[in-house]
Amino acid sequence: MAEVITDMHLGVKLLQRLLEQAGPGGTVTLGGAGLSTESGIPDYRGPSGARRRYAPMTYHAFVSDAAARHRYWARSYLGWPQIARARPNTGHRAVAALQGAGLLSAVITQNVDGLHQAAGSADVIELHGGLDRTVCLGCGDRASRRLLGDRLSAVNPGFRAASDEVRPDGDVELSEAELVGFQMLGCVRCGGMLKPDVVFFGENVPLERVRRCYELVEAAGAVLVLGSSLAVRSGLRFVRHAAQRGTPVAIVNQGPTRGDELAGVRVDAPLGELLADLAGW
Repeated sequence: MAEVITDMHLGVKLLQRLLEQAGPGGTVTLGGAGLSTESGIPDYRGPSGARRRYAPMTYHAFVSDAAARHRYWARSYLGWPQIARARPNTGHRAVAALQGAGLLSAVITQNVDGLHQAAGSADVIELHGGLDRTVCLGCGDRASRRLLGDRLSAVNPGFRAASDEVRPDGDVELSEAELVGFQMLGCVRCGGMLKPDVVFFGENVPLERVRRCYELVEAAGAVLVLGSSLAVRSGLRFVRHAAQRGTPVAIVNQGPTRGDELAGVRVDAPLGELLADLAGW
């Protein structure tokens, strides 16, 4: 297990060496929620984590409990505009700049906010999907979240709530009383059940997406983890795979991670500031 580096200058130097040794485009990035907190999107487990206050939506609850599903969509209807208004922060832009300079290759992100793409990163694999889309669990149709928002606004003209604190799922906290009167809609094609096109807790990441991530890790000269506690297997497995192959792993995160023992470089520092230094800004 690598020593945890808290000195920003030393951390940047160690990461620069890692990127140089990996070669042009040889480092794959695995990004987590810590990258988006500076854009105003909270995470579940980091310093600003919300998990101790809010239980995340699970796939089983969403598909089997009509009341839970109705509650989710009412909250998400109010929370989504805040997610949509979020803008890339220094960390996202630095990742895109490092990629543009040929120092990073693909970006595997556990986030569902689309901010890597908005910052200009290419070849972004959304491991857990994207909140900007919906998927019908009946016919499989995928559509823009904006389309659903427009449809819901038309049938819920007076639906308002006091809460404006967005949660990591992209929804807000509402009381049961505030949920009364919200009307959800079905798929425009078949009337089926709509779900945000994201992987809920308890749901499997699509196999083809997993295979693509393994391919990227196997072709990489290094893996750089940014802002993830690696608390869930969906991201941790790629770090373990890299370590088993002898591929160098570096982790930058505020707080411990489940992958610390696998890392050759471990830095505990604010991501935006560190990545700006790494990009030479």
